[in-house]
Amino acid sequence: MRVLVTGATGFIGNYVIKELIKNGVKVIATSTNQETAKKTEWYNKVKFIPFTIESPINKNLFEYFENPDILIHLAWQGLPNFKGSFHLTENLPQQKEFLLNLLKNGLTNITVAGTCFEYGMQQGELTEEMPCYPDNAYAKAKNELRIFIDQLNINYKWIRLFYMYGKGQSPNSLIPQLEKAITNNETSFNMSGGAQIRDFLLVDEVAKNIVTIALQNKLTGIINCCSGKPISVKQFVKEYLTKKNIDIKLNLGFYPYTDYEPMEFWGNTNKLNIVKKIGSILK
Repeated sequence: MRVLVTGATGFIGNYVIKELIKNGVKVIATSTNQETAKKTEWYNKVKFIPFTIESPINKNLFEYFENPDILIHLAWQGLPNFKGSFHLTENLPQQKEFLLNLLKNGLTNITVAGTCFEYGMQQGELTEEMPCYPDNAYAKAKNELRIFIDQLNINYKWIRLFYMYGKGQSPNSLIPQLEKAITNNETSFNMSGGAQIRDFLLVDEVAKNIVTIALQNKLTGIINCCSGKPISVKQFVKEYLTKKNIDIKLNLGFYPYTDYEPMEFWGNTNKLNIVKKIGSILK
């Protein structure tokens, strides 16, 4: 089995590739920067083929990537700028062209990363059957890409990612900022009010879920990738500090709440739990 992973050098991609290798899968990894890939621990264990997703594409990508059996598509440019119009004007058409090229030339099994932001400003527990009301350019582009794939009448898996954390995350994210404050021996940590209810999952678990979803064909369509356990940001930070036995004052309310996400939401894991029971086709 040959699995093509795009966005290989990204935060999630790194973990997905390591999980695939652990499962004995032959990995074809791709990203824009080969020099970044060479610094990873998996570079010599996979076939790396550099590629930048941009228009026009003047080659048979299925052949270029050596006829993969499965695609795990994680690549997306310009994050964490969620509001940039380029998601719709540039990323979306390029993504459509990239996927269509692969599918027209022989690829039959695709898994694509979506986002919980597709649900928009809806509050509470979010299930895959709910309608989408994306509220920012990134979410709108992702949702339109899903609709585009759905109209191709193929079996596909669309993984809606929620909040993840772990080593290698963007330095501007919550936990890396907290770790920086700890390393610098700061006495307080500036954050928002912390009352937001979120759904956090360690990136190692996210990667396991992605691989399990991709390597099975019994359950397709939209699948939430989350913990299913609502927790306030304030409580999440407190528990994180407790596990590390760190005492630091939380300067709540230093930053305002964001305007592109609802105050309280988390994911339903019913479909994810079914996939976990099914297990991958390798088992």
